[in-house]
Amino acid sequence: MRKKPNIVYILADDLGYGDVSSLNPGCPFTTTNFDCLAEEGMSFTDAHATSAVCTPSRYSIITGRYNWRSKLKSYVLGGFSPPLIDNNRKTVAQLLRKGGYATHMVGKWHLGMTLPKGEGFVEAQEFGDSYPIDYTKPIENGPTSVGFDSYYGISGSLDMPPYVYIKDDRFTAVPTRTTKGSGKGFWREGLTADDFVHEEVLDHLTDKALEVIRENKDNPFFLYFALPAPHTPILPHPKFRGASNTNAYGDFVLHCDDVVGRVLDALKENGIDEHTLVILTSDNGCSPMADFAELAQFGHNPSYHFRGMKSDIFEGGHRVPLLMRWPEVIAPHSISNHLVCLSDFYATAADILGFGLAEDEAVDSVSLLPLLSDTTHPEVRDSLVHQSLDGSLSLRKGAYKLEMCKGSGGWSYPSSGSEDAQNLPSVQLYNLECDIAETVNVQAEHPDLVAAMRQELACLVREGRSTSGPRQLNDGVAVWETVAWLDD
Repeated sequence: MRKKPNIVYILADDLGYGDVSSLNPGCPFTTTNFDCLAEEGMSFTDAHATSAVCTPSRYSIITGRYNWRSKLKSYVLGGFSPPLIDNNRKTVAQLLRKGGYATHMVGKWHLGMTLPKGEGFVEAQEFGDSYPIDYTKPIENGPTSVGFDSYYGISGSLDMPPYVYIKDDRFTAVPTRTTKGSGKGFWREGLTADDFVHEEVLDHLTDKALEVIRENKDNPFFLYFALPAPHTPILPHPKFRGASNTNAYGDFVLHCDDVVGRVLDALKENGIDEHTLVILTSDNGCSPMADFAELAQFGHNPSYHFRGMKSDIFEGGHRVPLLMRWPEVIAPHSISNHLVCLSDFYATAADILGFGLAEDEAVDSVSLLPLLSDTTHPEVRDSLVHQSLDGSLSLRKGAYKLEMCKGSGGWSYPSSGSEDAQNLPSVQLYNLECDIAETVNVQAEHPDLVAAMRQELACLVREGRSTSGPRQLNDGVAVWETVAWLDD
């Protein structure tokens, strides 16, 4: 019987599919360590986050459930937001802990937690600094409340206050100063601890992740390492500035590549690299803060040949790099063209452990384990639902993708509610097999297919699950009460 592998899950923040040089032949820089994972393991060419923005896609990774089934129907949380994961919702960290793993998280949480708020607290608009917070008191309902044995990181994105590290359920310091960033190094004005330096956060968190590896090398462990980069603030270390021959964003991608290299080196130095499943992916597509126009001048497109970017219902919003290395199971240089989703990690972990799932557990997750050793294995997914920033849904089934919005559903042209989008058809249908760039809307030529896919999507929403099993309830206001097309 195969021993349980260590699992290191590295989640980059806003890394585009085209930012991995092994996935993008035209990439003007080389991501040596990302490519090492591809060379020694498996590259997935049709992998997707459930959402085109970060909080919701992270929810799906941890719960194995589509994010739009949660209370959050669109947009993202901030650094002061309450917890999104309900107390009774099972998580993959709990599953792995039940399977004998030590479970640790380092990095960006961004799924809300109950901070020690004072009387009169009001969460600021647009993720601004919020008062009052007692930074000396415990935090509740954070990572250590949902299955992680330890946590070290930040509550939200690196451009969202509070700028204070959290260890387990405590802030590590009381903030004493206010800081603010600008340009590509943007972060919102907010209270900052004396030991919190934005330019040093990525490497500081990496040091903490390496500590977890060293301290747990003798027993099975799960490390969820959620990088705060290459999301804003775009702050590459000086040794990477100019290294990409593009702009600061390209340099920051190479900084992230170096972080992955440090993790891989630590696994090897501790003699556990051959017995560890390493997963590298991104929570969504690349942000416009990378400056696509500027990057194009250097011949680089973070979205590769996909349309759109972070926030969009288009492929560039949610198609993400997904690389896995597990020497005991995955053959080197493997390529999988199967349709897969980041929510599938939960069921895959259960399959590795030989565990069954409860009726209400990981309701939108399917195991990828059969694909890891056999690239010719039949598809494990019949369909996949995506969501954009504004909450618009789409259904991918085979070569076709039905998008239930007039425009991008996000920031790209034509953006949601824009005048340009108003005169467009109410739905979009693309054949990705012959139109991967989503340039020709063929909904008018395939009314029967549109009707069938709309009906299937409505069923997936109403059933509360996309896997077999009894019907489950969605959280909050029922999605179909706010989306008219479900009853058309």
